[in-house]
Amino acid sequence: MKKNLTQKLTLMGICVALNILGAFIALILRIPILLDSIGTIMVAAFLGPTYAVTTGLVSSIISGVTYDIYSLYFAPVQIIVGVIAGILYKKDILKGKKIFISVILLSVFSALAGAIIAAFVFDGVTSSASSYIVQMLSAIGISKVVSIFIIQFLMDYADRLISVVIVNSVIGKLPKVIIERLRG
Repeated sequence: MKKNLTQKLTLMGICVALNILGAFIALILRIPILLDSIGTIMVAAFLGPTYAVTTGLVSSIISGVTYDIYSLYFAPVQIIVGVIAGILYKKDILKGKKIFISVILLSVFSALAGAIIAAFVFDGVTSSASSYIVQMLSAIGISKVVSIFIIQFLMDYADRLISVVIVNSVIGKLPKVIIERLRG
């Protein structure tokens, strides 16, 4: 039991670091995707929603107190990603041809939460490079809330699709015995 818990905590720690590194790279390069949930999705695939939520929350807290205060406010998005990705992996529908539709489901809910936070807490201006696009859409007359949701959804879809493809690729390369041991 203790060995299995140690393996789970180790995986979570690695995935927290992966989330933080991905978010930092996206922030520094000012790319319009976040790369902050690869680790959360990986933990969701191996361990399920509870561990994924914890991984996402820890990632948000560490990022928020070290280099990106906005991460703290967007912690609910990590919770949603962890829960939904965990459920989708348990139902085995984040694979193959189903991936594109499943990622839409994941993205709608995370984009809605992210858009609400971005619109009502930050008036559409966050550390994400997508803030520039939101400002441009607002300048041409599109409602700020609508433009935030549109951009958030497109950004989340691309981000979550990339994350799921990376996670599935890693899972595909691991020996079955390691996968079974992690899933416990």
